[in-house]
Amino acid sequence: MTARIERLVTSGQFSLDGGTWDVDNNVWIVGDDHEAVVIDAAHDADAIAEAVGDRRLTAIVCTHAHNDHIDAAPALAERTGATIWLHPDDLGLWKQTHPDRDPDAWLADGQVIEAAGADLTVLHTPGHAPGAVCLHDPGLGAVFTGDTLFQGGPGATGRSFSHFPTIIDSIRDRLLTLPPGTKVLTGHGDPTTIGAEAPHLEEWIARGH
Repeated sequence: MTARIERLVTSGQFSLDGGTWDVDNNVWIVGDDHEAVVIDAAHDADAIAEAVGDRRLTAIVCTHAHNDHIDAAPALAERTGATIWLHPDDLGLWKQTHPDRDPDAWLADGQVIEAAGADLTVLHTPGHAPGAVCLHDPGLGAVFTGDTLFQGGPGATGRSFSHFPTIIDSIRDRLLTLPPGTKVLTGHGDPTTIGAEAPHLEEWIARGH
């Protein structure tokens, strides 16, 4: 059975540098009828567990450690026994939200997370956060970009631990080299494609944020 992609939108708050904002997050579930992984356990462990249903949840993969992408991860892991994966460069951010609970395993560039016929290759794409990653599956024709690339440009780089030239390098070198038809499944908002975003790189650089 081939893997499929499901999208769940959860709502909560994002807090960093003393500010707090209301946000809607995309939670992506990749799997088949028996097994699944969750990409970014945001805000609502109950809703995510309900969407997973009676499938075996093998992994909770964090695209980065801003609180709105990881706040429900420990509770979901406790309920399901899933492994929480994070890139080690984001441990400092993780500890701001979960000081007493470490991730279970570390993501590395080029690593493949397998789930129900899906092969998610980890692309380390720093810029929005030091340990930001994207997950590319050529078989699904999709890349899960977290907050690195959105419809209309790069993720925000105006706050702590972020850097605009770095996110541009990540997008140019790691994402825009993917096939143009690749679906870009983002951490917030509507999906896009690599082909739709690639022509705008120079505009983003000129805009500088």
